[in-house]
Amino acid sequence: MTPQRFVGATSREVLKKVKQALGDDALIVANRPFGTGIEVTALAASDLAGGTRARAGAVSEGADPEGVVAHMMREMGAMKAMMQRELAGMAWSSLKQRAPARAAMMKSLLDAGFSAALARELIAVVAEDATGANAHKAVSGEIERRLPLAEFETLVEQGGVYALVGPTGVGKTTTIAKLAARCVVRCGAASLALLTTDSYRIAAHDQLRVYGKILNVPVHAIKDTHDLKVTLSELSHKKTILIDTIGMSQRDQLVAEQTALLMGGGATVKRLLLLNATANAATLDEVVAAYAKGGIHGCIITKVDESASVATALDSAIRHQITVHYVTNGQRVPEDLHLPNRTYLLHRALQPIKDGAAHNLRPDEFPLVMAAAQGSAHG
Repeated sequence: MTPQRFVGATSREVLKKVKQALGDDALIVANRPFGTGIEVTALAASDLAGGTRARAGAVSEGADPEGVVAHMMREMGAMKAMMQRELAGMAWSSLKQRAPARAAMMKSLLDAGFSAALARELIAVVAEDATGANAHKAVSGEIERRLPLAEFETLVEQGGVYALVGPTGVGKTTTIAKLAARCVVRCGAASLALLTTDSYRIAAHDQLRVYGKILNVPVHAIKDTHDLKVTLSELSHKKTILIDTIGMSQRDQLVAEQTALLMGGGATVKRLLLLNATANAATLDEVVAAYAKGGIHGCIITKVDESASVATALDSAIRHQITVHYVTNGQRVPEDLHLPNRTYLLHRALQPIKDGAAHNLRPDEFPLVMAAAQGSAHG
Protein backbone atom coordinates (compact mmCIF):
# COMPACT_ATOMS: atom_id res chain seq x y z
CA MET A 1 0.00 0.00 0.00
CA THR A 2 1.68 3.21 -1.20
CA PRO A 3 0.00 6.45 -0.13
CA GLN A 4 0.00 9.36 -2.55
CA ARG A 5 0.15 13.09 -1.78
CA PHE A 6 -1.94 15.79 -3.38
CA VAL A 7 -1.68 19.58 -3.00
CA GLY A 8 -4.23 22.29 -3.74
CA ALA A 9 -5.31 25.78 -2.76
CA THR A 10 -8.52 24.57 -1.08
CA SER A 11 -9.80 21.30 0.36
CA ARG A 12 -12.34 21.08 -2.46
CA GLU A 13 -9.61 21.35 -5.09
CA VAL A 14 -7.49 18.70 -3.35
CA LEU A 15 -10.40 16.26 -3.03
CA LYS A 16 -11.12 16.67 -6.73
CA LYS A 17 -7.53 15.70 -7.53
CA VAL A 18 -7.77 12.69 -5.18
CA LYS A 19 -10.95 11.44 -6.86
CA GLN A 20 -9.51 11.89 -10.34
CA ALA A 21 -6.36 9.96 -9.47
CA LEU A 22 -7.62 7.27 -7.09
CA GLY A 23 -11.38 7.10 -7.66
CA ASP A 24 -14.42 7.94 -5.57
CA ASP A 25 -13.58 5.22 -2.99
CA ALA A 26 -10.19 6.69 -2.13
CA LEU A 27 -9.35 6.90 1.56
CA ILE A 28 -7.92 10.07 3.15
CA VAL A 29 -5.00 9.15 5.39
CA ALA A 30 -3.81 12.59 6.53
CA ASN A 31 -4.00 16.28 5.75
CA ARG A 32 -1.99 19.33 6.76
CA PRO A 33 -1.47 22.97 5.76
CA PHE A 34 1.00 23.34 2.89
CA GLY A 35 2.16 26.87 2.12
CA THR A 36 -1.03 28.79 1.38
CA GLY A 37 -2.92 25.60 0.56
CA ILE A 38 -3.56 22.06 1.83
CA GLU A 39 -1.69 18.77 1.41
CA VAL A 40 -3.67 15.51 1.55
CA THR A 41 -2.32 11.97 1.76
CA ALA A 42 -4.64 9.33 0.31
CA LEU A 43 -4.83 5.63 -0.56
CA ALA A 44 -6.70 3.88 -3.35
CA ALA A 45 -9.38 1.51 -2.11
CA SER A 46 -7.77 -1.32 -4.09
CA ASP A 47 -4.48 -0.79 -2.23
CA LEU A 48 -6.28 -1.08 1.09
CA ALA A 49 -8.09 -4.25 0.02
CA GLY A 50 -4.85 -5.80 -1.21
CA GLY A 51 -3.06 -5.00 2.02
CA THR A 52 -5.90 -6.45 4.06
CA ARG A 53 -5.88 -9.67 2.04
CA ALA A 54 -2.12 -9.94 2.47
CA ARG A 55 -2.39 -9.61 6.23
CA ALA A 56 -5.22 -12.13 6.32
CA GLY A 57 -3.11 -14.57 4.26
CA ALA A 58 -0.24 -14.14 6.67
CA VAL A 59 -2.27 -15.67 9.48
CA SER A 60 -0.87 -19.08 10.31
CA GLU A 61 -2.58 -22.09 8.77
CA GLY A 62 -5.37 -23.44 10.93
CA ALA A 63 -6.10 -20.07 12.59
CA ASP A 64 -9.70 -19.38 13.63
CA PRO A 65 -11.50 -17.56 10.64
CA GLU A 66 -13.63 -15.58 13.13
CA GLY A 67 -10.44 -14.10 14.58
CA VAL A 68 -9.36 -12.97 11.12
CA VAL A 69 -12.73 -11.34 10.51
CA ALA A 70 -12.63 -9.61 13.91
CA HIS A 71 -9.15 -8.32 13.16
CA MET A 72 -10.28 -6.95 9.81
CA MET A 73 -13.33 -5.30 11.39
CA ARG A 74 -11.14 -3.60 13.99
CA GLU A 75 -8.87 -2.33 11.22
CA MET A 76 -11.80 -1.00 9.25
CA GLY A 77 -13.25 0.64 12.39
CA ALA A 78 -9.97 2.36 13.12
CA MET A 79 -9.72 3.49 9.51
CA LYS A 80 -13.28 4.86 9.63
CA ALA A 81 -12.53 6.82 12.79
CA MET A 82 -9.36 8.22 11.27
CA MET A 83 -11.22 9.23 8.12
CA GLN A 84 -13.90 10.99 10.17
CA ARG A 85 -11.25 12.95 12.04
CA GLU A 86 -9.43 13.90 8.88
CA LEU A 87 -12.57 14.85 6.97
CA ALA A 88 -13.86 16.85 9.95
CA GLY A 89 -10.54 18.67 10.08
CA MET A 90 -10.76 19.47 6.40
CA ALA A 91 -14.37 20.59 6.76
CA TRP A 92 -13.46 22.86 9.67
CA SER A 93 -10.53 24.36 7.76
CA SER A 94 -12.77 24.89 4.76
CA LEU A 95 -15.47 26.51 6.91
CA LYS A 96 -12.96 28.91 8.48
CA GLN A 97 -11.75 29.93 5.03
CA ARG A 98 -15.17 30.10 3.37
CA ALA A 99 -17.26 31.53 6.22
CA PRO A 100 -15.07 32.75 9.09
CA ALA A 101 -17.93 34.41 11.01
CA ARG A 102 -19.97 31.21 10.87
CA ALA A 103 -17.01 29.18 12.16
CA ALA A 104 -16.36 31.67 14.97
CA MET A 105 -20.04 31.53 15.94
CA MET A 106 -19.90 27.74 16.04
CA LYS A 107 -17.01 27.92 18.49
CA SER A 108 -18.82 30.48 20.63
CA LEU A 109 -21.95 28.31 20.82
CA LEU A 110 -20.03 25.18 21.83
CA ASP A 111 -17.96 27.10 24.37
CA ALA A 112 -21.16 28.53 25.87
CA GLY A 113 -22.60 25.06 26.41
CA PHE A 114 -24.92 24.52 23.44
CA SER A 115 -24.98 21.01 22.00
CA ALA A 116 -23.16 20.35 18.73
CA ALA A 117 -26.42 19.17 17.17
CA LEU A 118 -28.26 22.43 17.86
CA ALA A 119 -25.20 24.60 17.16
CA ARG A 120 -24.90 23.17 13.65
CA GLU A 121 -28.54 24.05 12.99
CA LEU A 122 -28.21 27.54 14.44
CA ILE A 123 -25.18 28.59 12.35
CA ALA A 124 -26.96 27.52 9.17
CA VAL A 125 -28.75 30.91 9.23
CA VAL A 126 -25.42 32.79 9.09
CA ALA A 127 -24.45 33.97 5.61
CA GLU A 128 -21.01 32.91 4.39
CA ASP A 129 -19.91 36.52 3.98
CA ALA A 130 -21.43 37.71 7.29
CA THR A 131 -19.46 39.84 9.72
CA GLY A 132 -19.05 38.77 13.33
CA ALA A 133 -21.76 41.18 14.47
CA ASN A 134 -24.19 39.99 11.80
CA ALA A 135 -23.49 36.36 12.67
CA HIS A 136 -24.24 37.01 16.34
CA LYS A 137 -27.45 38.84 15.43
CA ALA A 138 -28.59 36.05 13.10
CA VAL A 139 -27.97 33.30 15.64
CA SER A 140 -29.61 35.30 18.43
CA GLY A 141 -32.67 35.74 16.26
CA GLU A 142 -32.80 32.03 15.47
CA ILE A 143 -32.54 31.07 19.14
CA GLU A 144 -35.28 33.56 19.99
CA ARG A 145 -37.49 32.15 17.23
CA ARG A 146 -37.02 28.56 18.39
CA LEU A 147 -37.15 29.10 22.16
CA PRO A 148 -40.68 28.40 23.47
CA LEU A 149 -41.52 30.90 26.23
CA ALA A 150 -44.81 31.43 28.04
CA GLU A 151 -46.25 34.68 26.74
CA PHE A 152 -48.05 35.52 29.99
CA GLU A 153 -48.46 34.18 33.51
CA THR A 154 -50.99 31.44 32.77
CA LEU A 155 -50.43 29.63 36.06
CA VAL A 156 -51.50 32.57 38.22
CA GLU A 157 -53.98 34.22 35.88
CA GLN A 158 -55.83 31.12 34.65
CA GLY A 159 -55.25 28.82 37.59
CA GLY A 160 -55.32 25.02 37.44
CA VAL A 161 -53.62 22.03 39.04
CA TYR A 162 -49.83 22.04 38.67
CA ALA A 163 -47.34 19.45 39.93
CA LEU A 164 -43.68 20.47 40.12
CA VAL A 165 -41.39 17.54 39.30
CA GLY A 166 -37.64 17.06 38.96
CA PRO A 167 -34.51 15.62 40.59
CA THR A 168 -33.48 16.15 44.21
CA GLY A 169 -32.08 19.58 44.99
CA VAL A 170 -33.46 21.38 41.95
CA GLY A 171 -35.57 23.68 44.13
CA LYS A 172 -39.12 22.33 43.94
CA THR A 173 -40.32 23.24 47.44
CA THR A 174 -38.87 26.76 47.35
CA THR A 175 -40.33 27.31 43.88
CA ILE A 176 -43.73 26.10 45.10
CA ALA A 177 -43.54 28.71 47.88
CA LYS A 178 -42.69 31.46 45.39
CA LEU A 179 -45.58 30.51 43.13
CA ALA A 180 -47.94 30.24 46.09
CA ALA A 181 -47.01 33.73 47.25
CA ARG A 182 -47.72 35.14 43.80
CA CYS A 183 -51.11 33.43 43.73
CA VAL A 184 -52.02 34.76 47.18
CA VAL A 185 -50.98 38.32 46.31
CA ARG A 186 -52.92 38.23 43.05
CA CYS A 187 -56.04 36.23 43.96
CA GLY A 188 -56.08 35.78 47.75
CA ALA A 189 -55.29 32.86 50.06
CA ALA A 190 -58.77 31.33 49.65
CA SER A 191 -58.08 30.65 45.96
CA LEU A 192 -55.09 28.37 46.64
CA ALA A 193 -54.32 24.93 48.09
CA LEU A 194 -50.97 23.16 48.50
CA LEU A 195 -50.43 19.39 48.20
CA THR A 196 -47.35 17.30 48.81
CA THR A 197 -46.48 13.73 47.84
CA ASP A 198 -43.15 13.99 49.67
CA SER A 199 -43.78 11.97 52.83
CA TYR A 200 -40.21 10.62 52.85
CA ARG A 201 -38.43 13.86 53.69
CA ILE A 202 -39.81 15.24 56.94
CA ALA A 203 -37.84 18.47 56.51
CA ALA A 204 -39.37 19.16 53.10
CA HIS A 205 -42.88 18.41 54.41
CA ASP A 206 -42.37 20.70 57.39
CA GLN A 207 -40.90 23.42 55.20
CA LEU A 208 -43.97 23.44 52.95
CA ARG A 209 -46.26 23.55 56.01
CA VAL A 210 -44.34 26.58 57.31
CA TYR A 211 -44.85 28.34 53.99
CA GLY A 212 -48.51 27.36 54.05
CA LYS A 213 -48.94 28.72 57.55
CA ILE A 214 -47.30 32.03 56.61
CA LEU A 215 -49.58 32.38 53.58
CA ASN A 216 -52.64 31.05 55.44
CA VAL A 217 -52.99 28.28 52.84
CA PRO A 218 -53.84 24.64 53.74
CA VAL A 219 -51.30 21.89 52.99
CA HIS A 220 -52.55 18.36 52.23
CA ALA A 221 -50.38 15.22 52.23
CA ILE A 222 -51.03 12.74 49.41
CA LYS A 223 -50.21 9.03 49.79
CA ASP A 224 -51.41 7.42 46.55
CA THR A 225 -53.50 7.91 43.39
CA HIS A 226 -56.81 7.34 45.19
CA ASP A 227 -55.87 9.89 47.82
CA LEU A 228 -54.96 12.37 45.07
CA LYS A 229 -58.27 11.93 43.27
CA VAL A 230 -60.29 12.38 46.46
CA THR A 231 -58.33 15.44 47.55
CA LEU A 232 -58.56 17.10 44.13
CA SER A 233 -62.30 16.49 44.12
CA GLU A 234 -62.66 18.08 47.56
CA LEU A 235 -60.59 21.07 46.48
CA SER A 236 -62.23 21.55 43.08
CA HIS A 237 -63.50 24.97 44.17
CA LYS A 238 -59.92 26.27 44.45
CA LYS A 239 -58.64 28.31 41.52
CA THR A 240 -55.08 27.02 41.82
CA ILE A 241 -53.64 23.85 43.35
CA LEU A 242 -49.87 23.38 43.56
CA ILE A 243 -48.38 19.92 44.17
CA ASP A 244 -44.90 19.43 45.61
CA THR A 245 -43.37 16.06 44.71
CA ILE A 246 -40.59 13.78 45.89
CA GLY A 247 -37.21 14.67 44.47
CA MET A 248 -35.39 11.67 43.02
CA SER A 249 -32.63 10.91 40.56
CA GLN A 250 -33.69 10.74 36.94
CA ARG A 251 -32.23 7.21 36.95
CA ASP A 252 -34.46 6.08 39.81
CA GLN A 253 -37.17 3.61 38.77
CA LEU A 254 -39.54 5.39 41.17
CA VAL A 255 -39.78 8.28 38.69
CA ALA A 256 -42.16 6.15 36.61
CA GLU A 257 -44.28 5.43 39.70
CA GLN A 258 -44.47 9.12 40.54
CA THR A 259 -45.53 9.90 36.97
CA ALA A 260 -48.24 7.23 37.15
CA LEU A 261 -49.50 8.66 40.46
CA LEU A 262 -49.83 12.18 39.06
CA MET A 263 -51.36 11.01 35.78
CA GLY A 264 -53.82 8.99 37.83
CA GLY A 265 -55.14 12.28 39.18
CA GLY A 266 -56.67 12.95 35.77
CA ALA A 267 -55.95 15.23 32.83
CA THR A 268 -56.33 18.26 35.09
CA VAL A 269 -52.87 17.71 36.63
CA LYS A 270 -50.26 19.57 34.60
CA ARG A 271 -46.65 18.68 35.29
CA LEU A 272 -43.96 21.38 35.28
CA LEU A 273 -40.40 20.06 35.04
CA LEU A 274 -37.69 21.97 36.89
CA LEU A 275 -34.45 22.24 34.90
CA ASN A 276 -31.31 23.04 36.89
CA ALA A 277 -29.30 25.67 35.01
CA THR A 278 -26.09 24.41 36.66
CA ALA A 279 -26.46 20.89 35.20
CA ASN A 280 -24.58 19.84 32.07
CA ALA A 281 -26.33 19.05 28.79
CA ALA A 282 -26.12 15.26 29.10
CA THR A 283 -27.65 15.34 32.57
CA LEU A 284 -30.51 17.59 31.44
CA ASP A 285 -31.22 15.24 28.53
CA GLU A 286 -31.50 12.36 30.99
CA VAL A 287 -33.82 14.41 33.22
CA VAL A 288 -36.10 15.29 30.31
CA ALA A 289 -36.15 11.69 29.04
CA ALA A 290 -37.12 10.37 32.49
CA TYR A 291 -39.64 12.98 33.59
CA ALA A 292 -41.29 13.93 30.30
CA LYS A 293 -42.81 10.50 29.67
CA GLY A 294 -46.54 10.91 29.39
CA GLY A 295 -46.12 14.56 28.44
CA ILE A 296 -45.32 17.68 30.45
CA HIS A 297 -46.94 21.10 30.41
CA GLY A 298 -43.68 23.06 30.48
CA CYS A 299 -40.62 23.81 32.57
CA ILE A 300 -39.12 26.21 35.09
CA ILE A 301 -35.39 26.95 34.84
CA THR A 302 -33.91 27.15 38.35
CA LYS A 303 -30.60 28.23 39.92
CA VAL A 304 -29.84 30.75 37.17
CA ASP A 305 -27.87 32.77 39.72
CA GLU A 306 -25.57 29.78 40.38
CA SER A 307 -24.82 28.97 36.74
CA ALA A 308 -22.03 30.38 34.57
CA SER A 309 -24.37 30.16 31.56
CA VAL A 310 -27.98 29.24 30.83
CA ALA A 311 -27.08 27.79 27.43
CA THR A 312 -27.50 24.14 28.44
CA ALA A 313 -30.99 24.75 29.88
CA LEU A 314 -32.11 26.75 26.84
CA ASP A 315 -30.61 24.09 24.57
CA SER A 316 -32.78 21.42 26.25
CA ALA A 317 -35.90 23.58 26.06
CA ILE A 318 -35.32 24.23 22.35
CA ARG A 319 -34.43 20.69 21.28
CA HIS A 320 -37.26 19.09 23.27
CA GLN A 321 -39.68 21.99 22.63
CA ILE A 322 -40.59 22.54 26.30
CA THR A 323 -42.22 25.88 27.08
CA VAL A 324 -40.36 27.89 29.74
CA HIS A 325 -42.86 29.39 32.20
CA TYR A 326 -40.53 30.87 34.84
CA VAL A 327 -36.90 31.26 35.82
CA THR A 328 -35.58 31.42 39.38
CA ASN A 329 -32.40 33.13 40.51
CA GLY A 330 -32.20 32.85 44.29
CA GLN A 331 -33.79 31.63 47.53
CA ARG A 332 -35.89 34.68 48.40
CA VAL A 333 -39.64 34.09 48.54
CA PRO A 334 -41.34 35.38 46.47
CA GLU A 335 -38.87 37.83 44.88
CA ASP A 336 -36.57 35.39 43.06
CA LEU A 337 -39.13 34.07 40.57
CA HIS A 338 -39.53 35.76 37.20
CA LEU A 339 -41.31 35.38 33.89
CA PRO A 340 -38.76 34.43 31.19
CA ASN A 341 -37.25 37.51 29.54
CA ARG A 342 -35.97 36.76 26.03
CA THR A 343 -33.39 39.54 25.98
CA TYR A 344 -31.93 38.56 29.34
CA LEU A 345 -31.83 34.83 28.57
CA LEU A 346 -30.18 35.36 25.18
CA HIS A 347 -27.60 37.66 26.73
CA ARG A 348 -26.77 35.15 29.46
CA ALA A 349 -26.62 32.25 27.00
CA LEU A 350 -24.34 33.90 24.45
CA GLN A 351 -22.02 35.98 26.61
CA PRO A 352 -18.45 34.63 26.99
CA ILE A 353 -17.94 32.53 30.11
CA LYS A 354 -15.53 34.24 32.50
CA ASP A 355 -12.35 32.30 33.22
CA GLY A 356 -13.49 29.63 30.79
CA ALA A 357 -10.10 28.94 29.27
CA ALA A 358 -9.78 25.58 31.01
CA HIS A 359 -13.12 24.41 29.60
CA ASN A 360 -13.10 26.02 26.14
CA LEU A 361 -11.71 24.20 23.13
CA ARG A 362 -8.71 25.45 21.21
CA PRO A 363 -9.24 25.94 17.45
CA ASP A 364 -7.15 22.87 16.61
CA GLU A 365 -9.33 20.71 18.89
CA PHE A 366 -12.60 21.51 17.13
CA PRO A 367 -12.13 18.96 14.32
CA LEU A 368 -11.85 16.16 16.90
CA VAL A 369 -15.07 17.28 18.63
CA MET A 370 -16.98 17.57 15.38
CA ALA A 371 -15.70 14.18 14.22
CA ALA A 372 -16.87 12.59 17.47
CA ALA A 373 -20.27 14.26 17.12
CA GLN A 374 -20.65 13.06 13.55
CA GLY A 375 -19.52 9.56 14.51
CA SER A 376 -22.13 9.29 17.27
CA ALA A 377 -24.82 10.60 14.93
CA HIS A 378 -24.08 8.06 12.19
CA GLY A 379 -22.74 5.18 14.24
